[in-house]
Amino acid sequence: MNWDLIPLLNRICGHDLSLEAQVFRSFRKYGYAELSDYAGFWKLLPVAQHHGLPTRLLDWTYSPMVAAHFATEDINKYDRDGVIWCLDVTFFNRFLPENLNKRLRDTGSNIFSVGMLEKSAPDFKAMQALSEKPYALFFEPSSMIDRIANQYALFSVVSDPSVYLSDIIRQNNIPYRRIIIPKEIKLEIRDKLDYINISERLIYPGLDGICKWITRRYADLGRKYNYNHDNDI
Repeated sequence: MNWDLIPLLNRICGHDLSLEAQVFRSFRKYGYAELSDYAGFWKLLPVAQHHGLPTRLLDWTYSPMVAAHFATEDINKYDRDGVIWCLDVTFFNRFLPENLNKRLRDTGSNIFSVGMLEKSAPDFKAMQALSEKPYALFFEPSSMIDRIANQYALFSVVSDPSVYLSDIIRQNNIPYRRIIIPKEIKLEIRDKLDYINISERLIYPGLDGICKWITRRYADLGRKYNYNHDNDI
C-alpha cells in the first residue's frame, strides 16, 4: 500500500500544479463575504484547507487520540488498514533556509506561528524563493475556528508543490514512525474513541459535526465490518 504523504492539491491538480494559484484566487473571490475576518495569506490558507479546498498543506495534530479518530472515522475504509504518521518536527528545522531558522532561534520556537511566517515568507512564492532546495516547515494556525483548536491542529507545507513531505523525509533521512491500524480492529478502536468522547461532535463543532456523528452512529457498521472481515478469510 502507498503510504506517501500526498496533499489534496497533488491528488486533484497533479496534472497541472500551476492551478494552485487559480484555485486559491477563486476561493478568495467567491468566498469573500465569509472570509472578511481572515486577513493575510497564512491565516486564510488553513481555513481553505479545513473547508476542503485543494491545497499543498497536510493536517497534523499534537493529539494521538485525534490522530486515531481521523484514521478510523471513514466507515467506507473499514476494508483497509489505517496509518498514523509520527514525526519530530525539530528534525525538519535543520534543513530550513538560514533566515527561517534564525527566526525560530530568535523566538525560542520549534514551530512557526502565522505571524512569524507573515514576516519571513508572506506567501508560497516568497517561501520558494528562500531556497533552491525544497524544504518543509510546520506551523500552527490561528485559533479563529473552533475545529482548529479542538483538533490541536498544526500544518506542514513544502516549498515546492511538486515535492511531497515523504520525499523530504527520504532525501534527508529524517526519522519517523508509522503506526499501522489493522482493518480487523478499526471498529474496536472506533468504539473506544467514542467512549472517551473523541468523535465528530468534538472534532467538528456545530451542526456538521453532530450530523457526521449521528450518521456514523446509526450506520450498519456491524454488518459492513463483518462482511469485509469475512471476505478476507
